[in-house]
Amino acid sequence: MIDREAVRSNAKYLRQIRPIDPEEISDYIPDQPHPAVVRQVLREEARALGLVETDDGTFVPVGDDPIPHRNWEPRAFPEPYAIALEDLLGARYGPEWHRGESGAALRSTIRDLKIDYFAGDAVSYDDRVAAAYAIYHLPDYYAAMGSVLDTLAERGLVGRKLRVLDVGAGTGGPALGLHDYCFGVGDAADPCSAVIDYHAVEPSAASDVLDHLLAETTRNFRTTIHETTIESFEPPRGEEEAADESTAFDLICFGNVLNELAEPVSVVDRALDWLADDGTLLALEPADREAATGLREIERAVIGRAGGQGNRVGDPNDRSVTIYAPTLQLWSDREPSDRCWSFDVRPDLEVPNFQQKLDDAQREDPGETDPDAFVNVDLQFAYSLLRTDGERRFPFHASRKRHAPMATMDEHVTQRINLLAVKLSHNLSDGGNPLFLVGDGSQQVDHYAVLTRESGLNRELREAPYGAVVEFENVLVLWNDDEAAYNLVVDAETVVESMSGY
Repeated sequence: MIDREAVRSNAKYLRQIRPIDPEEISDYIPDQPHPAVVRQVLREEARALGLVETDDGTFVPVGDDPIPHRNWEPRAFPEPYAIALEDLLGARYGPEWHRGESGAALRSTIRDLKIDYFAGDAVSYDDRVAAAYAIYHLPDYYAAMGSVLDTLAERGLVGRKLRVLDVGAGTGGPALGLHDYCFGVGDAADPCSAVIDYHAVEPSAASDVLDHLLAETTRNFRTTIHETTIESFEPPRGEEEAADESTAFDLICFGNVLNELAEPVSVVDRALDWLADDGTLLALEPADREAATGLREIERAVIGRAGGQGNRVGDPNDRSVTIYAPTLQLWSDREPSDRCWSFDVRPDLEVPNFQQKLDDAQREDPGETDPDAFVNVDLQFAYSLLRTDGERRFPFHASRKRHAPMATMDEHVTQRINLLAVKLSHNLSDGGNPLFLVGDGSQQVDHYAVLTRESGLNRELREAPYGAVVEFENVLVLWNDDEAAYNLVVDAETVVESMSGY
């Protein structure tokens, strides 16, 4: 067995001097192991040592600065991944996979997936279901993952040395989005910009698709697939891991999986125990009402079990959990109980070739009459970012001297007040006055800001992005019986200022 500590010690010394050559290191190791064995140890220890492997087979230090903010707005699902998926489909069903019996079966499976999802029924994944899921969902989850990472990267919270756990990794949308965010895309790609130890938990047949697509990633995106359930998963520890190297993950991702778990709150609570002190737990769900509001219920339950936005009273070792974004709690002593159907919306993607092929092929079948049913390029998603170090995307707190909490809004109906809130939707109106869901972490029912007369003093309500903190001055409070919600009327007398710098 190779002396791993000797490999680590030599690597730590040489990294300060010159690129690390496995062949050179083997000369300094007892019994002079083969350079290929040394290279494998260096790959396994790369994240802990802060090393990336270059094209010539040597290892060099990765940068200390965080991954830059990408302003992530992909126009399309990357072609290499699209080709890889079509190669897999072709290997399974033949070059005309989208036509004939195979095409009809895949379209039928996509329809069944939609029906089962909206009925809340469990989905059993075999090879065909996994392939259908990949066709329909790879692009949107790829793009959504990068969009949420953007929220972390703007504060420098995506490091270049990451240990990642992807729970319910599925066919790989979030994994590929993570990869391209950290390493760049196309001409801007840099295969040495990060070193990522990626662990996927995926017990279903989707793992075969995931494994195939992960083969397209860079050598410094080191992948392990655990074909088990998250309930049975135990974080792996290195063969002879140093005492100061724990099993902690820098990023734990739940991508469209919490809505499928029997006890999601317990699972998230357990996963938080595996999170590094400065790590993030990312939960991503579809934008439909059941999934998006269900995510908020899980988020609030986890926060409640951890003692809210601060330390739990009692045991000083109990964990503090903070919502980093988007649903900031601006009142530290209050909790929300509204429905909170909140989700982000980004520009649509271009239709990938594999979706277009499947959709076009149905027109050749006289029994198929469902145009565009197999095209899914809308980018709408709900997300939650949780941390245990107290970090929040925006550090603002409401002040009793300046702001009224939404929990007391019944006291202010027909009055003009000041308040601090988070913008929790894009424009929800259908041709009428612009309408936005807002919250401050104390609301008991929905609150909507209605822009009835735009001016230079209040246009930031419309212009501020999703998740921004906005301050309202002199806003009129009305009760909306039809919606059982409060309307905050923003008119010519109202001032709205974005506090988030947008």
